[in-house]
Amino acid sequence: MNPESTDAQALFFEGNRCMAAGDDVGAESSFREAVRISPDFAEACSNLGLLLDKRGMTENAEFYYRRSIALNASYSQTHLNFGVFLANLKRFEEAEAAYNRAIMLNPESPAAWSNKGALYTCMRREEEAEQCLRAALNLDAGYTKARFNLSYLLLRQGRFEEGWYCLESRKWYGPMAAYFACPRWQGEDISGKSLLIGIEAGHGDMIQFCRYAGVLKAQGVSQITMICHPALKTLFTTLDGVDTVISCDEKIPVSGWDFWTPPLSIPYYCKTRIDSIPADIPYLQALPDRIAKWKSFIPADDVRVGLVWRGSPNFENDADRSIPGLNLLAPLWAVSNVRFISLQKGAGEDEAGRPPAGLSLIHLGSGMADFADAAAIVASLDLVICVDTAIAHLAGALGKPCWVLLPDYKTDWRWLTGRKDSPWYPGVMRLFRQPEMGNWTAVIAEVGVALERFVREQR
Repeated sequence: MNPESTDAQALFFEGNRCMAAGDDVGAESSFREAVRISPDFAEACSNLGLLLDKRGMTENAEFYYRRSIALNASYSQTHLNFGVFLANLKRFEEAEAAYNRAIMLNPESPAAWSNKGALYTCMRREEEAEQCLRAALNLDAGYTKARFNLSYLLLRQGRFEEGWYCLESRKWYGPMAAYFACPRWQGEDISGKSLLIGIEAGHGDMIQFCRYAGVLKAQGVSQITMICHPALKTLFTTLDGVDTVISCDEKIPVSGWDFWTPPLSIPYYCKTRIDSIPADIPYLQALPDRIAKWKSFIPADDVRVGLVWRGSPNFENDADRSIPGLNLLAPLWAVSNVRFISLQKGAGEDEAGRPPAGLSLIHLGSGMADFADAAAIVASLDLVICVDTAIAHLAGALGKPCWVLLPDYKTDWRWLTGRKDSPWYPGVMRLFRQPEMGNWTAVIAEVGVALERFVREQR
């Protein structure tokens, strides 16, 4: 081995060490230098492509992926990583080909089978998706990514028994498990015991699953404490079954309860099925003083419709679940006798302050301090129309009519498949789905017709 090759190898190993330590900057620098010294170093090109993809440098990442494959087409991991890259760009057929190549080179790779199953799930090739995910688990029953991917598919199909079990493979509640001194509740009899329900996922998830406090209290739990996001604390004081609410930005004791549980694990241990979802609506309430606070801002005439068209840009599927611009909702402006109220908070606030011509929009979102404010506004409306955000769950939990506009790509599992209603919020929620990926025009046209009918019925 010549000295240059030795130097490139050393840089490659240093890059791998930096990646394992979370030092992407150091890793990229090492791989770039390795490729400069040895342009034909396929593995270094592959890892450089991976890091450039993480930085959003799409064209450069693809160049190095393809160069790596051209130099060494037999390296399975490159095809696997390239498949992930292509899938994220929604180049599905190319991603499928990359995964097939990775599997051909290494048929015993659970990661390759799992990624292919996740791809087929996104493509709605669900039978093939399940076969791939189960193939991954047959190769490695402990491969939690495959089990988590399978949970998404099963729950979306309403196959809750196995779906909840597979969802237990998630790892994001790990910090809670390390923090609390009391044992985690795993289905034991908890009559007369005290329980802490921890914080998990986003605001919408907490609003959806906080209902289980009442379920557990009915099973005999003596005291329930719930940890939540700061913006939910005041609202959650109205929740039946909860004795104490702690915001996650407050000091949280490490002990003081008999058990703790992540909220999304409760349906598994309560054996929730599609026909036994606890849906005693409403289970949250707007506070009278907050309703009084907002009363003067909300018109008393016409049909009052709340709007949310964008979610948090930090959400992994936000580009698909959010409507790109308020102007796309223009067909709704033609419906007479409607007053539109913007509940947009964060992304979309600027647009709400400068609505398109012809739209008389009352923007209240910027003034909302927390979800107790949002609840007071929603409770004073006749209808909420929104994309898949926390406001949808809030409206449902309050028992307020809510129409949710759903993307075709990566529709969240909780809305199930093909349904126009939600068993999580029976009688108050209606689902409007894209007929194909990215087609908001058809969705909004359908909503416009429905809104005309809704206004006639209200008046």
